[in-house]
Amino acid sequence: MTVPSDRLLITLAPTGAETSKEDCPQLPTTLEELVDTARRCEAAGAAMIHVHIRDEEHKPSLDPGRLAATVEALRDQTNLVVQLSTGGSVHDPLDARLKVLDAEPDSCSLTMGTTNFGDDVFSNPWPFITELYRLSQEREVVPEFELFDLGHVAALRRLLDKLGLPYGGRVHVDLVMGVPGGMPGTADALVAAVAALPEAVTSWSATGIGRSTLAVALASLSKGGHLRVGMEDVLTLAKGVPVEHNEQLVSRVVELGRIAQRTPMTPTEARDLLQVKRR
Repeated sequence: MTVPSDRLLITLAPTGAETSKEDCPQLPTTLEELVDTARRCEAAGAAMIHVHIRDEEHKPSLDPGRLAATVEALRDQTNLVVQLSTGGSVHDPLDARLKVLDAEPDSCSLTMGTTNFGDDVFSNPWPFITELYRLSQEREVVPEFELFDLGHVAALRRLLDKLGLPYGGRVHVDLVMGVPGGMPGTADALVAAVAALPEAVTSWSATGIGRSTLAVALASLSKGGHLRVGMEDVLTLAKGVPVEHNEQLVSRVVELGRIAQRTPMTPTEARDLLQVKRR
């Protein structure tokens, strides 16, 4: 099935690994909160969820049992495409990040290079990238290539030339913009990154971190791209106005999409777009 070109894929990134529950009590960190958030945001227009999980103390976790239970619960109670983060937190070891695929998600993030991440370093050395990519092909999990900088765009071209297409044959990327240490969250940077994407790319979305959220969303819509939103990436709706629920961020870009004459994609359409495995 071909997905109409006026459809907008909205990916929800509800939690992340950077913000603490203490600083932001409304952040969904328990499984119950995450599932409730997913259901509300699916109803609002999201079709895919990008998942980070937390432990019983609300700290970032890659616990295999918790990951598997999260995937199972989201599949049971929503129709969303379930994408697990293989980035975890910047402090997680590489071997633990590879084991994320044991939870059998529909999709996984795959970051195409090391980047400064504020005061920390988000490590993604080339041998790790290729091992994770081969594993995603073997496990039949569709990767979403996370591109934080133009160098990551070039690395994606190198990866596809070396190891071929991902499972499903589609190449979906997400431009993560506005991270201190990565490419800026500007229209100019987005245009440059999109122009450099390999010919094999079949769809792309963009994520604006913090105050770049709206600028990146508007630029992506104007270029025909898709969007990722959520409290992983921004905690305010405007200066001094905190986000109370991820649903607000989804609803806002649904309205932006409506103005741009883009209709939110259903989870079924998202599966067709990405060619994820029916599990």
